[in-house]
Amino acid sequence: MSGLFDRWIASVQSTPRAESGDGTAVEPSQPALFDTGTAEAASRDAEPASAAEAPAPAVEQPPVAETASAGAVPESAAAKAPAAPARPARKPAPPVLDAVLAAAVDVAREAIAEAAGASEIGAHLGAVAEGTRLVTHSFECTTPAYRGWHWVAVLARAPRSKKATVCETALLPGADALLAPEWVPWENRVQPGDMGPKDVLPREEDDPNLDLGLEQVDAQPGDDIDQVPNFEFGLGRVRVLSREGIAKAAGRWERSDAGPEGEYAKKADAQCSTCGYLMPIAGSVRTRFGVCANAWSPFDGRVVALDAGCGAHSETDVARHRPAPSEAVLDEINEPLEMIETGAGSAQRD
Repeated sequence: MSGLFDRWIASVQSTPRAESGDGTAVEPSQPALFDTGTAEAASRDAEPASAAEAPAPAVEQPPVAETASAGAVPESAAAKAPAAPARPARKPAPPVLDAVLAAAVDVAREAIAEAAGASEIGAHLGAVAEGTRLVTHSFECTTPAYRGWHWVAVLARAPRSKKATVCETALLPGADALLAPEWVPWENRVQPGDMGPKDVLPREEDDPNLDLGLEQVDAQPGDDIDQVPNFEFGLGRVRVLSREGIAKAAGRWERSDAGPEGEYAKKADAQCSTCGYLMPIAGSVRTRFGVCANAWSPFDGRVVALDAGCGAHSETDVARHRPAPSEAVLDEINEPLEMIETGAGSAQRD
């Protein structure tokens, strides 16, 4: 023990002190006094820090993953590891048909008979479990006005109870039931072409197809004068067609039989744009549409597309052919005639 201590003292005294960055002396690291190793191990532990081990500018080092003994998983390994597949959600088990409620057919029939006559209830169609201790019974409806409909009665019972309780009854349509058409609000029910001579439509304040034709401008400070933004000769309308209204009208005219895809246009030899009966119209649609003024045309008085057409075009004509004389069926000119004496003629000569 004394020899080991002496050698340790000698190594400490012979080790030069290193200086830190600020000029202070740094004591060499001391080995443990009670080391069970050899003297060489003690001298290696007592080696001083060299000048290269002095404090140096900090260099950012990559993070060192924790050892496996600590139980941690490296971040890189965790990122590369495939994610565990999510378990699909379990579907709830279908409800079990309650035996007590399924046998209460008479209770369901009597409940329906209170809302309708017994003669309107037909055969029992079956029972369906809607939930725990909740069953729906279905019965045929014999009323002729409700063909394809069926009566239903919903029954339930309390836990550990043998008595069925009626929740509700109703008349429901089946797959082939006669149903009323879907209800449409009155303002959306009237369609183009439904107007009669005496019908009047209500005024729609916020019509997307119309824009205000007048606007207030100040000719002089303090004046409020209504003027027409887009001047119309002889017209001072309060509202005019909006861009949306013009686009909708043009779409309807193009899709009509007077449009470029109509049956008449497909068989026509010339377009309406070259017809003398076409009356031009004003506005932004004048380059696409006009009004037909031909009494013989099927579109007389209607808006027609410039690239439409019909057989009443002013410049088209049918192929005219001069009728040639037909040959006679019996040629009496070139055939010789034979005079045959009859009995009456000979009798006169006699």
